[in-house]
Amino acid sequence: MSAVNSSWQAKELVLTKPSFSPSGLNSGDTGLVASESASPPRSGLIVRVAAGLVNAWEWCFGAISMIVILAFLATVPILNLMSLGYLLEVGGRIARTGKFSQGFIGIRKAARIGSIVAGAWLMFLPLRLLSDAWQSAWLIDPTSQQTRVLWFVTMIATGMVGLHVAWACYRGGRLRHFIWPAPIRFFKTIFHGGMYRHAREGTLSFIKELHLWHYFSLGVRGFFGTLAWLLAPVVWMIGARQISEPGIAFVVSLPGMVMFAFVLLYLPFLQAHFADENRFKALFELGTVRRLFRQAPLAWWSALLITLLFALPLYLLKVEMIDREIAWLPSLLFVVFIFPARLLAGWALARAKKREQPAHFLLRWLSRFAAIPVVFSYIFFMYLFLYISWRGADSLLEQHAFLVPVPFLGA
Repeated sequence: MSAVNSSWQAKELVLTKPSFSPSGLNSGDTGLVASESASPPRSGLIVRVAAGLVNAWEWCFGAISMIVILAFLATVPILNLMSLGYLLEVGGRIARTGKFSQGFIGIRKAARIGSIVAGAWLMFLPLRLLSDAWQSAWLIDPTSQQTRVLWFVTMIATGMVGLHVAWACYRGGRLRHFIWPAPIRFFKTIFHGGMYRHAREGTLSFIKELHLWHYFSLGVRGFFGTLAWLLAPVVWMIGARQISEPGIAFVVSLPGMVMFAFVLLYLPFLQAHFADENRFKALFELGTVRRLFRQAPLAWWSALLITLLFALPLYLLKVEMIDREIAWLPSLLFVVFIFPARLLAGWALARAKKREQPAHFLLRWLSRFAAIPVVFSYIFFMYLFLYISWRGADSLLEQHAFLVPVPFLGA
């Protein structure tokens, strides 16, 4: 027993042993505080881990929301240019910074939009069920007491749910704001006043931070500049397809295929260069892009391979015409496959800009020769898909890898 007590006392002495500062003053309490801060309490660690998990969940939810938003915009005429502008900005942002993390633009704001939509949908779901019950009662007996009661309850519930959704958006629009109404804060805010001014300023500030006009402007300029590159070879191939004899049609289309192959070699990087510089003329600075290619040929070949490889499976979604009401569903796949290609195009351009000297000539020529089968394989499979696409030869204009992430002629 004494041995145990002496051992415990020795440990206590070690814990309370005074430490001395350089000035020679006793600072035992300071040493004890320092030892406690060196090993944070378990509750603090749990809070940090929980905060990290919540932060990671918000980012993942924002990424999913961004994909859905881009897919929805891509199916709406005119607004689909905004979706194209965002994808172009992704490559341009990485080309400017050289960081993949900079390519995920507006993820937090997309999470906020997604939480508002999801929260409002969940709140209005019981209201829709109640409305269906009232309509069913009205069809059975419009003058019954039950019908009048259901109508009254539906009107009251509509007002309350609408007020709750507006209050949740006012507080920030996160999912937790839709779950808990915070009634005490609600009445305090009402009595304090200034709700309308605060809501108006917050909404306008949020919309301004979305930079919608920038993405739309970038998309419009990028669309017409890209179309200028694609128009000549695509129109040539479409014209050749009008020849009834397949063999002659193929031979006539060969010059168009060669022109198209040349465009494919540089167009992804011309688009990234355009988004990086934010100048329309940058889309046609072929000499600059060719010079940059010599400085990072393997990175450019990898980006070209992924861009064309990920674009091929999407042609299968053009086999049959899709109803406009559900056109955004296949557009999800378009965005998911095209987004990594934009990231890699910007990354390849960033690597080239960081290097001052060209790569070894063997790497340059190896990349050039390796790019030839890549582009011609893409053209070969694209040509085969013409026979199963519901648009036929006109689907050549639907270059989703470079234009909007769905057929720009309409879904």
